[in-house]
Amino acid sequence: MYDAQHPDPATAATRDQKPERPALLIIDMINRFDFPQADQIKPGALAAARVIAKLRETAERAGYPVVFVNDNFGEWHSERSRLIDSALTDENDISAALRPNDDDYFIIKPQFSGFYATNLPVLLPKLGVNRLILTGIATDICVLFTAADAHMRDYDLWIPEDAVAAETAERGRWALEIMANSMTAETRPTSDLSLDAWVSRAQADAPAQP
Repeated sequence: MYDAQHPDPATAATRDQKPERPALLIIDMINRFDFPQADQIKPGALAAARVIAKLRETAERAGYPVVFVNDNFGEWHSERSRLIDSALTDENDISAALRPNDDDYFIIKPQFSGFYATNLPVLLPKLGVNRLILTGIATDICVLFTAADAHMRDYDLWIPEDAVAAETAERGRWALEIMANSMTAETRPTSDLSLDAWVSRAQADAPAQP
């Protein structure tokens, strides 16, 4: 269990870094799943958690930042350790599979988008991030809104369809189509595209720097 007595060692540069690497964002997966319709999303969220766990291992091996972007669930005095402890109080295979490490970044958001009223827009440039892998729940709500804000900030996006979940397959497909068609996001699953392949392709497609 995360120990609030020990400071979080996750650090970032004081100045913006050269934008040249991706970050993995894990959205709303540290969660008690006690909201209405939770039973509808839990099977898909568990399947996504297993995929995200593998992506996370790959990102960590490559030295890419892992950023948890998590709702405050209406608890305006909440903070990282309370959210993690609350999610893991009861048996919860989804959150347990993705338990944050001390060196993971943890952003608490008050609304749908991970960029709205958070320090994420400040953190990412300091980590030298220019592309984002968005994962988590729900595909048609918080993932979609975060993707829209990321797109407006010119981040390259990969939203693997097997690493996100929605209450219904139809709503998930609808959101993925919007992100692919309106935000030029890559949505192929991890079974069809590896992290290394996506990064290499994005680097090859990037315009030459003057």
